[in-house]
Amino acid sequence: MEPVHRRTGQLRESGIKLKIRPVTITSWDKWKARHPETKVLSLRTGHNRDYGSGVVYRDYFASPELMFPTIVGDETQVRRKDYVFGIRDVGAARAWPVEAFAEQKVINDTVGTRNVVLIGDALTRTVRAFDRGDRTFEAAKTDSDLVGPDGTWKITEDALVGPGGTRLARVPGHISYWFAWDGYLGVNSTLFDVSGKTGQ
Repeated sequence: MEPVHRRTGQLRESGIKLKIRPVTITSWDKWKARHPETKVLSLRTGHNRDYGSGVVYRDYFASPELMFPTIVGDETQVRRKDYVFGIRDVGAARAWPVEAFAEQKVINDTVGTRNVVLIGDALTRTVRAFDRGDRTFEAAKTDSDLVGPDGTWKITEDALVGPGGTRLARVPGHISYWFAWDGYLGVNSTLFDVSGKTGQ
């Protein structure tokens, strides 16, 4: 018997599709340095629950085991619970092992037909991706800048801002365990090859 999917609510036939938004995982210190005006919710919620960082899934995060049985594809480059940064684009998907950013902060690559530049920090699992057009970027001396062929570019949360105010848009992507990314997209996604710095 096929599962029945029922759509309810006033917008069910509206044709509205939610946008994929970029997500950033980083340390509070790094975020606060880049965005000093940021406010956060208090942990004092009035409920008897520990909302401390990593409390709920600490044992699961520390274990190589999964919560449920699942088929995991190729584990020659990344193990099932290694973190990857993934981008799903029109007709294409690609993942980059977060550990790739331990050796190089900036990766110029392509997902489908879109040229992207990724800026990452393996320690904090922070990865941001941007359209790069036909430009190639390299790391600058500061965490908030990139160097392009035409000068220094400022890294913001929604775009790279270059000389003269030129903007290159942020590309939505997110951090995932490899088993989850592979299980969802499988052969429809390529994986950045850390050893050869190419795709497979």
